[in-house]
This record gives sequence, structure tokens and C-alpha cells, in this order.
Amino acid sequence: MIDLSVQKIRIAFEKGNDILKGVSFDITAGEHVGVLGRNGAGKTTLFRIISGELESDEGVVVTPPGKRVGVLSQIPVYPEDYTGEDVLRQAQRRIQRMGRQMEELEEKMAAGDSDADTLRAYDRLSAEFQRLGGWELERFRDTVANGLGIPRRQREQMYAQLSGGERTRLNLARLILEDTDILLLDEPTNHLDMSAAEWLEDYINKFKGTVLAISHDRYFLDRTVSRVIEIVDGLPEFYSGNYSFYLEEKRRRYEERLKRYEKQEAKIAQLQKAADDLHLWAFMGADKLHKRAFSIEKRMDKMRVTDRPRQEAKMKTRFGETEFRGDEVLVARGLTKAFGEKRILGETELLIEPGERVALIGDNGTGKSTLIRMILGEEPADTGFTRIGPAVKTAYLPQTVTFQDDSPSVLECMMYEGKCTQQEARDRLAAYLFRGEQVFTPVNALSGGERSRLKLCMLMKSDINFLILDEPTNHLDAASREWIEEALADYTETLLFVSHDRYFINRFATRIWVMGGGELKDYRMGYGEYRDYLERQRQLAQTAAAKAPGGKKPERAARAVSRERQAARIEREIAQTEEKIGENEQNQEAAATDYERLMELTREHQELTERLEALYTQWEEVSQ
Repeated sequence: MIDLSVQKIRIAFEKGNDILKGVSFDITAGEHVGVLGRNGAGKTTLFRIISGELESDEGVVVTPPGKRVGVLSQIPVYPEDYTGEDVLRQAQRRIQRMGRQMEELEEKMAAGDSDADTLRAYDRLSAEFQRLGGWELERFRDTVANGLGIPRRQREQMYAQLSGGERTRLNLARLILEDTDILLLDEPTNHLDMSAAEWLEDYINKFKGTVLAISHDRYFLDRTVSRVIEIVDGLPEFYSGNYSFYLEEKRRRYEERLKRYEKQEAKIAQLQKAADDLHLWAFMGADKLHKRAFSIEKRMDKMRVTDRPRQEAKMKTRFGETEFRGDEVLVARGLTKAFGEKRILGETELLIEPGERVALIGDNGTGKSTLIRMILGEEPADTGFTRIGPAVKTAYLPQTVTFQDDSPSVLECMMYEGKCTQQEARDRLAAYLFRGEQVFTPVNALSGGERSRLKLCMLMKSDINFLILDEPTNHLDAASREWIEEALADYTETLLFVSHDRYFINRFATRIWVMGGGELKDYRMGYGEYRDYLERQRQLAQTAAAKAPGGKKPERAARAVSRERQAARIEREIAQTEEKIGENEQNQEAAATDYERLMELTREHQELTERLEALYTQWEEVSQ
């Protein structure tokens, strides 16, 4: 069953410059699809068209009747007196309305109304209310809010006083609570820390509806999508796998197109030589050979059907390195830090040795950036000290890149900061994809990602052996993140970085520092091993709890028998509902020319399908 059909969508914001040039695709019910493309490719524009917020110049978007579409990128305006909790409660207003209707019917029945229509209406409402979790609205609100890291104080705060990131989290929670059928998520992990992002991934993986997600979080895409649509030059390209599959398949397609192009060009060159020879012989007296030469040239024109495939430009650079002969890059002893009553760091000892790649991770607000500033000497410790080795040359790329004066052009800034000639500056900038007229762009007109790229280019001016990065991929699209990674892949010296980008962490970290609860835990392993370790610890804790004395095994056994009986009953209902759906589909075929009957059967089919989904959900819960 098709949940979303996009047909020949075309739109331009200025004449003759189409953003989308006839985008068409179908999404089947329950599919989870990632939408990729460079910044400015039209991804968010496409989402706005699908949601009805924006009207396209041509084409249509079709969703089945009754299907609800929820969009994260739309941040609604709420009344001035709304708190965060009011926003969450509003998401459940449909279920709350059903509860009030049930109460009204209960009053009627208590007053003696035993009409069959009243009883049927109550049964239908009651079943839907239970399916949507109507008896546990408050618990579901708490589960979603806690999972996304929305504390109680934030829920009680006035919505208008929340930051942009806090509003995004709150509206993501609202979208989940609304129980929509089709989720359109535009950068859903942008303002989430690692634990909240993992909770969201688990939720999406269990979500039975349809998901379209724009994201530069490659780890998120790997875990949540089974298909990728990339918008390239205003048109879609399709990949039937997750992000890792997309990368490999994109490379394979490029190489295949390149081989086809080279084969075509070789054949054309061969024909061109033959045509040139025929023209030469014709000039030497065999005039009839001109005709054959012209015939070959026409054939060549028809053969030119494949343009040379283009590959995205990559940064051609590598980090400067200096030979380091020392046992310690960074040492910290007795380090503590607190802000008022909030302890950021207890008594802590740190040691980083040459060549290590340390990822500093933890939830938002645990003090990661504060620790980085302490290491750099920009923030004093309450007690203890940090020391960087005497032979260490440090470079630091902050999370928010600023310049002393951002009014000069990119070229002028590079010449001043790098103390280099204009040609040297242009060469270095070109390696970081600042080319042609771009070098004359004022620094204050650059995007966050472009500023990070420029600052990184400036860091390359000297040899460094200790690189500190604070959220290096935060403002970058997927292509720019890959550029940064390629530059770092050639860097073999010591690296310390703060990041929520799990793809980046997984690729580079050889050691994990986890901040939280006023302490820092050190794991001498990569990110994959760290995740496996946490899973083993969780399983051991569950096993220990099961073996603990005082367990209620007889009660568990009784509950297991009860669950088996419930499962058997639900299975019978599933079989009956599937049989009814089959009969309904046959009836739809027979009533193909009877519009009213067909609409009635379609509504009945929708109700049966939703009932079947609810039964499957109940069966899964009981089985687990």
C-alpha cells in the first residue's frame, strides 16, 4: 500500500532556476527512508511541499485519506501563556477528546440508554482509545520527555522562554505523542545529545508508520533507514539500503559511469581518426570519401549520449605533522571544577600519550566544553592542574568559530592570519574548496560550516601534533563532514575531540572519555567496543536481578500462562480480521464502477487495516 506518492514536483524561486526539476517517487506504508543532498539541494523545500506548507509550480503529492502527516521542521506558534507541558498535552488532544466522548456515552448508558447504536459507538471508541494508549497518557508523556532529555523544569517553563534547541526537542516530543502515520523529520538529531539520539533511533525502529528523514547524522541513518533518496541537480537518485550501502553504491555507480564514458570516448576517438583519414584521402582526389566521412561524423554525434560523470570535489590537503619525542602530550592531576552547587568534575587524573585519539562524550550540560577550556588554559580549575608537554604544538577548532574581524574577504583573512602571499593564500584556500570568486566573499557572509572550513584551513599553516576539536562536524552537511574526515585520516598525531557524531567517533576514536554525574570515566577502547561493553554490562545486571533472592518465580510463571492465552486469543482475532480484509478487497474489485459503494468499502478497509495493526501491536507486546 502506498503511503506517500510524489509525482513530477517542480518548483523555482527565480525564473529559469528550478530547485526541483520533476521529482517523483512512491513510499510504501511502513518504509523508513533517508533523504540526502547537499545544502541547498531542495530537501527542506520538498518536505514543505509534502506537508502542504508550500505549493509547487507543477506536480502533485498524494496521501491516502485519513493518514496523518507530522513534520518536525514546522515549529508552531503557541499562545503566550503556554508552558512546555501544555505543548505536550496539546499533542494528545485527539485522545483526550475521545475520552470525553466516552464519558458522555457512559452517562447516557447509566441513564438507561441501551440503543444498539450507542453501544456500538462506545465499543468503537473504547477500542480505539485503548489502542492509542488512552489509559496511560501521562506515563507516555513522561517516557517520551525523559527519553529525549526534556527535564521537568523545562516542561514547567514558559514555552516562549525556551531556547531554539529546547523548542526543537519539545516539538519532536509533541510529534511523537501525536501518533501520526507519516513522520517527516528534518535534522531530528541536531539538538539531541547521544543518549537522546539513541532513544529516538530505538523509537523510530519500533515505529510502525512511515518515516522520511533528512539528516546529516550518518550513524542515525545507518540505524533507522532501509532506503535512501538523494536529490542531485533537482532530481532524485534511489539507493535500496542504509547510509553505508548508499556510500558504497554511489562509488560503484560513479566508477561504472566513468568506464562507460571512457569506452564511449575511445570509440569516438577511433571513429574521429577514421573520418579524418577519409577527409584527407578525399582531398587527395577521392571526392566520394567525403560522404563516408560525414556519415561517420553523424554517427559520432549520435554516440555522445553520456557526459563525463562528475564526482563531488574533495579537499586536497593533509595536516602538517612534527616529529614528537615525548611520553606525555597532556597530564592532569587532582583536577576539580564546580559552578556553585553543580559539580562538573570530581578529583580527576588524566594522561594522553602521543598518537592517541580520544573522544570526549556525554550528555549536554555535563561540562565537556568546560574541560576543553581548562585544558587550553582558558578556564581555571578549582583544584589541581593541567600541563601540555613542552614539545607539543596545539591547534584548537572551537564549536562556534569566530574571527577578530569578519568584515574582510576570505582571501584577505587568509593572507593576514597565515602571513602569506596572495598566491600562497589562494592555493591553500583552493585545497579547502574556496575557489574562483568565492575567495572574495566577506567572512561575515559565510555559513557556519564554511567558517569551520576556513578556520581549519588556517590551522594548517603550521606543524601541529596535538589537535583539539569541539563538535567539528556540527554545522556541516554530509559531504563537508567527509572532507573533514579525509583531512583527519592523514593525521597520525594526537587527537582530542568532543562530538555527538557517532559515525565520526566510531571512525577515529581509539579511546573514550565519558563525562556525567560530576565524574569522567575512561575507556581504553574504540566506540564499537565501548557500545558492546555497555550492552554486556546491561545483560549482566539483568541476569543478576533475575537470580536475586526473593524473586517471584511462581508469579512470573502464572503471568506467562496468562500471556500465552492472550496471545492465542489475539491470533484468532488476527486471522478473522485478515479474512475480512480479503473479502473487502474482493468486494472493491466487484464495485469498481460504483463510486459510493467503493468509498464505503475503502473506509471499511482502512478501519480493518488499523484494527489489524493494533492486534499485531498487542500480540507483540504480549509475546515479549
